[in-house]
Amino acid sequence: MRMYNPPHPGEILKTLCLEPLHVSVTEAAQALGVSRKTLSAILNGRAGISPEMAVRLSIAFGTSAESWLNQQTQYDLWHAERRRKEFRVRKIAA
Repeated sequence: MRMYNPPHPGEILKTLCLEPLHVSVTEAAQALGVSRKTLSAILNGRAGISPEMAVRLSIAFGTSAESWLNQQTQYDLWHAERRRKEFRVRKIAA
């Protein structure tokens, strides 16, 4: 079952992982081996969680890479479904 208006995974990362641990964006980026700019884009919802970033997050926080990718998929799918009527697609019948 799809969640209604799921939060961006960056928001979850910020509120459930970084803030409780009092870890700055700079510290987290260094720990993850990415640039501050890359992590900031994710945290602010301007970029998504890639498979590579999901693996990095799973290592850093002891979570599964699949959980991060599932969050991103749910977020992306919910936003795509909201634009469904804009798509010019016709059914293909056999």
